[in-house]
Amino acid sequence: MLEDAIGSVVAVDLKDGEVLEGELSGYDQHLNLVLSADEDTTIIRGDNVVSIHL
Repeated sequence: MLEDAIGSVVAVDLKDGEVLEGELSGYDQHLNLVLSADEDTTIIRGDNVVSIHL
């Protein structure tokens, strides 16, 4: 399912209650995510992810 979301904008809910939005650039088997927003790139560790909204 995440493979289909590559290049799409997603919202990621984190354990600390923060919500990050950006274009999903990549992920791995541990649910580590790479988000791109504007000219910034954010790497999110999979153990911090609560949910991903496509």
